[in-house]
Amino acid sequence: MTGFRLGYVPGVTPAKWVRIWAERLPRVPLELIQVTAAEAPELARRGEADAVLLRLPIDRTGLHAIPLYVEQTVVVVPKDHLITAADEITVDDLADELMLHPQDDVLDWERPPGRLIEERPARTGDAVELVAMGTGLLVVPQSLARLHHRKDLTYRPVTGLPESQVALSWPEADEPSELVEHFIGIVRGRTTNSTRGPAPEPKPAKAAQSKAAQSKAARSKGAAKKQGPDRSRQKRRHRR
Repeated sequence: MTGFRLGYVPGVTPAKWVRIWAERLPRVPLELIQVTAAEAPELARRGEADAVLLRLPIDRTGLHAIPLYVEQTVVVVPKDHLITAADEITVDDLADELMLHPQDDVLDWERPPGRLIEERPARTGDAVELVAMGTGLLVVPQSLARLHHRKDLTYRPVTGLPESQVALSWPEADEPSELVEHFIGIVRGRTTNSTRGPAPEPKPAKAAQSKAAQSKAARSKGAAKKQGPDRSRQKRRHRR
């Protein structure tokens, strides 16, 4: 059986699903391919990955996509910023703030709130560096704020803004492959018995335990046979 290629965009962490895959299909290697948000749909469409974890919305031409979860939107700020006094802020609290808008922004909007800085950083990581320099603030999904964590920065949830939705996407076909079906079952939380696709392989540890139990039972049975005649002789001697 061939391996499974899984693409994923920055901020999305497939570690839990990869671990479950390794437990259920230990002989089928899973290759992780990190890809930018802009390139993710084409990676799946060209068949260079069997499936991709990406953010919606996307052009779904030639693709299937199932939403998995919604990410909270946060604003990244210096630790000494006034916004940190609150546990959560609203979009109105950003009205007078200088805001950064990276070119690889993943939120579904035309522009962030507040006073927009005209020069746009190429990448989210570059924008985070500018936040640390005091240039402006940055609105991103929480997973990206964690990915680009710095000791001198923090973030706060923002209400009233678009949210990022993470989805699993794969190329359109008459029927998904067995491996794709299996991974769909994993991300949807199906149990081993209910997951469609190839049957999970038995764990060697359990097989070894079963053999050990059978061997122990055989030794016990043999010992019982040996003890039987001895007990009979003991009974006859006692009667005499």
